[in-house]
Amino acid sequence: MSKIQQRSLYLDVADRVRELIEQGDLAPGERISEKQLCERFGVSRTPLREALKVLASEGLIELLPNRGARVVRLTLKMVKDTYDLMGALEGLSGELACQNISDEGIRGVRALHDEMLRHYRDGNLPDYFRVNQGIHEAILAASANEVLQETYSNLNQRVKRVRYSKKMTADFWRRAVQDHEHMILALEARDGRRLGQILRDHLCNKLEVASLAGVIEDAPPFDAAAH
Repeated sequence: MSKIQQRSLYLDVADRVRELIEQGDLAPGERISEKQLCERFGVSRTPLREALKVLASEGLIELLPNRGARVVRLTLKMVKDTYDLMGALEGLSGELACQNISDEGIRGVRALHDEMLRHYRDGNLPDYFRVNQGIHEAILAASANEVLQETYSNLNQRVKRVRYSKKMTADFWRRAVQDHEHMILALEARDGRRLGQILRDHLCNKLEVASLAGVIEDAPPFDAAAH
């Protein structure tokens, strides 16, 4: 990772540290070495410490009195509670999107979906995740509710490292794609109630991936037969 040059503001540093957490380079419970990160990014401790405050407000790290900071340990209850709330917000966004989105906007989401299917068929998980996230963001944007979008974005940062985990079974991936097929059909029909329910269920089902991701401290082995 290259050092930050001209844009050495605390938000830039926060973006870099957030990326390290999401990619697993900084593990749950790991103490954050200010010295190492300052050397890695080529910045002083002041912007780094401001960045850590931002990440603490997002629930990604915890600041320890007189002991620096460490990456937050995720628990199954924490992830489930967050998913429950995010599911409610996504459901509402689907209902509002069906009321507000233009025909052009629907075509744009359909184009993203078709691109996502190509990545799925190619087995390209990183690009699949990228476009998948773009679809959810497009529906959220179409809700035209800025408070909803901001609240959802803040919650998503807390669980992004498990929501888009590379440890996805073939069966779960297939079911996730089917969910997206149903989402697009509901959006094209402007069936807000249907789209809202699909989005709620889709996110709740992702607890399977969270359990498999290896970053939840108290997650038991996932029992597909029990779900």
